[in-house]
Amino acid sequence: MDAAPPAASSVAPAVVILMGVSGSGKSTIGTVLAAQLRWEFTDADRFHPPANVEKMHKGIPLTDDDRWPWLDAIAAWIDETRRSGGHSVLACSALKRRYRDVLIGDRRDVRLVFLKGEEALIARRIVARHGHFMPPSLLHSQFEALEEPAPDENPIVVSIEPAPDEIVAQIMKALNLAPATRVSAGR
Repeated sequence: MDAAPPAASSVAPAVVILMGVSGSGKSTIGTVLAAQLRWEFTDADRFHPPANVEKMHKGIPLTDDDRWPWLDAIAAWIDETRRSGGHSVLACSALKRRYRDVLIGDRRDVRLVFLKGEEALIARRIVARHGHFMPPSLLHSQFEALEEPAPDENPIVVSIEPAPDEIVAQIMKALNLAPATRVSAGR
C-alpha cells in the first residue's frame, strides 16, 4: 500500500501524529522519522496518568473516561509545541475519531499518519517485544476500538509491512518533507 499523495494543504506540519494500534510501529517509525527531520520525538504513553498504566499492566482496557485527561494533556502539549515554534513527531494510538478530533481539531499544521497492518502481523510483533506495558492480550480490543481515519481527516495511510526506512520515506514524500541536512563544522 502506498502513501497517499501530498495533501492539498500547503501548511507545513508542526506536529506529525503517527497513529495505530499497539505494536504497529509508532515508536520505531517515529524515532526514525524524527531523526531524519531533526525534530523531537514524543510518545503519547508518557502522558498517561499512573492509574491508566496500572490498568493496562493488569490487562484491563482503558475506558473513554480514562482517556479524556490523557488526550487533553496531549492536546495541551501539541498547542505548546506549536506556540513555541517547535516540531515533533508524536506516537499516539488515537484509535477513535473523537480522540483525533481532540488532538487535531482545526490545527491545520498537525498531520495524521495511520500505520496500518493486519492483526496477525502485529500480534507476532507484540509477542517479540519486551518491556512494554501493553500486554498482547489487549491487542484484539484495540482492533475492535479502531476507527480508521476517514478521507475528511486527510490521513496519510501507510502499510507497516515494508522496512522502517521505506515507511519513513513514504511518509516524508507524502508530507513533502526532506531529511534535514547536517551542517559540517568549518563550512
